Amino acid sequence: MTQRPPRPVRVLASALAAGALLTTAACSDGDDGGSGSADTTRISSSPLAQESPAALTAAGARAALVTEADLEGDWDQVKDASTWHDSLLVGKVDVADFLTAKADAADCQKLLDALYSDDLLGKPSGASALTGFEEGDSRLLYQVAAYDRAALDDSLNWLENLPVECDQFTATDSSGGKRTVQVTESSLPKEGDARQGLRVTVQGTSGGAPTTLTLDVAAVRVGTDAITITNGGLDGADSDSTKTAVELGTARLKVVQAGGTPSADPAEIE
Repeated sequence: MTQRPPRPVRVLASALAAGALLTTAACSDGDDGGSGSADTTRISSSPLAQESPAALTAAGARAALVTEADLEGDWDQVKDASTWHDSLLVGKVDVADFLTAKADAADCQKLLDALYSDDLLGKPSGASALTGFEEGDSRLLYQVAAYDRAALDDSLNWLENLPVECDQFTATDSSGGKRTVQVTESSLPKEGDARQGLRVTVQGTSGGAPTTLTLDVAAVRVGTDAITITNGGLDGADSDSTKTAVELGTARLKVVQAGGTPSADPAEIE
């Protein structure tokens, strides 16, 4: 896929009223959690920081979804992305790759299963919405949902550890075919209260020919709500689109949490 040049940094202040920004800021954990990673903010234990500005409703979750106008480029929105499931993600992790840490094998299996079922952060505890976009052979799946805070913290910490626990492993499909999976950390814009980015590659065969599935994976927490993104395909992953979705998607969710309705024009929420 042809990479588009990086987009300018999004500035939220021009679109949101000062009062709404202050409300949102009061619920932020900040970006100096001391994790040592530029891409992950550790979870604050402050009770105030754990409160979401407003309970996410079904209508609010739908309004917080990104649109074709947000992504630009040649992305086309699909009618039903809930049916997307990539067979290259189906496989049983070879426990022999984890001679000293059997728990790591379970975490790697959980990753493959979560990517296939579109439950990266587990089952939502409240409202949720999902949409998807296609560009050539690539797909971008975008979700907004409300979660139990403790479970959401656990999921983000689990994602943070995957590049170490699951840096490379083997999975076997139902016919005995071997797939090599690699997981690395990827950079995300510093949006929301906590975030984690991954790059996942799966090398295997499709139709008898060698193939590689490449996915950008992103999760961003905003209060007790979160956005999740999987973006990529057999032609690679466009990281610029992932970062744009993180920037504008976080902005849209904050507007919803403050009781507003995001504009259909991305320029108005920059």
